[in-house]
Amino acid sequence: MVFDVSLALTWVLFLALFPIAFFWLRRAWRIIVRRDFSEVALKRGEPPPNPAKYAPFAAVLNLVGGVIVVFVIVGVLMGTFDYDTWSAMAGVTIWTKLMLDFGLSRQAHPMVLKKKDKPAQAAKD
Repeated sequence: MVFDVSLALTWVLFLALFPIAFFWLRRAWRIIVRRDFSEVALKRGEPPPNPAKYAPFAAVLNLVGGVIVVFVIVGVLMGTFDYDTWSAMAGVTIWTKLMLDFGLSRQAHPMVLKKKDKPAQAAKD
């Protein structure tokens, strides 16, 4: 086995799965068990006006994502997955979870368009 960039990136990806799984499962635990909605659908660090409405969706996203990542970790440690399989499963899970979280946060914070003020009448004269 020769140490090269590909091997280093493989190890970085595999080792990164551990904290990812921890944080996603911890967030699901906080939402489901503790009923803590402070991290649900954040936009610029602010929760939505009604985070309880979006909490079930965030809980499912975090729980499913965390379980899949733990499944990948166990599969790699047991030797049942080859590199292409586990890296594809991990990559698709991470990207899908990030995009769905982004979409949920944008759904929870509707875009409000501000009307422009009309110029003062004195400016026209």
